[in-house]
Amino acid sequence: MDIAALADQIVDAYASMPVQLQAAARYVLDHPDDVALLSMREQARQAGVQPATMTRLAQKLGFSGYDDVKEVHAQTIRTGGAGFAGRAGAQVATQKMKGERALAAEMMTSLSQQIARLGEGPALDGLVEAAVLLADARRIYCLGLRSAHPVAWHLSYVLSLIGEKAVMLDAVAGIGSDAIRDATNDDVLFAVSVAPYSRATVEAVHYAHAQGIPIVALTDSPVSPLAQAARSTILIPTDSLSFFHTMTPCFVVSEVLAALIAGRGGDRSLEALKRTEDQLAAFNIHWSPQHGRRNR
Repeated sequence: MDIAALADQIVDAYASMPVQLQAAARYVLDHPDDVALLSMREQARQAGVQPATMTRLAQKLGFSGYDDVKEVHAQTIRTGGAGFAGRAGAQVATQKMKGERALAAEMMTSLSQQIARLGEGPALDGLVEAAVLLADARRIYCLGLRSAHPVAWHLSYVLSLIGEKAVMLDAVAGIGSDAIRDATNDDVLFAVSVAPYSRATVEAVHYAHAQGIPIVALTDSPVSPLAQAARSTILIPTDSLSFFHTMTPCFVVSEVLAALIAGRGGDRSLEALKRTEDQLAAFNIHWSPQHGRRNR
């Protein structure tokens, strides 16, 4: 049995469970990693039930004891996680049990808390440190693939509005990373990736590190392959009630970095923005009510 199958079983039995068993069942659905790693007593405490309730839940689900429930979750961790398909099954089960409105509200609350923690203590210090390193660079090479691509592209785009510092390592025909061959130790590679890490991103980071190019990593763990090579690392949470890891904290960090870099540019940034606005106006890029009426 895997986590998804166990989640389905919990949902099927949930309505017939006493209130205390339901509390324990919700804890198992909501905290799969903790089920594998924490003691049964600690899980019971966090769920607000007695330890014996966890045992009764396991027996209700057809197991001989709660250690069997822990083993299902531990096996998932040992084999590299539930994967998107496995997490999707768990999400579907949770969504059926709680309802879509409740799940959406919990996701919003979780994201708000994750973002708030990025503005505290060491996390905030690391963000500022990275902004200084990026602002002082001659050029910023931006790299992010798959789910991380929009984050890296967004930073590159915003920085392009204030000058020519940003180089997006993104192109057709598989030549996206070629431009980094021109980078020196006066430049910085801004690399974004979270588990499961993109092999091409990791390889580019290793190449840059070997060439002495400073790296700012936006990643999810101090032991990620990006963090191991980075001069400055910004750690972001990716836990989500969805089957897919959240990238929202990454976007928030990229927006804050762009603002701090622009601010450190001072008059130079202002002059570049003025040129950008003039060019956008000349090409009539943005819609306006007046323009809409002319085209009727």
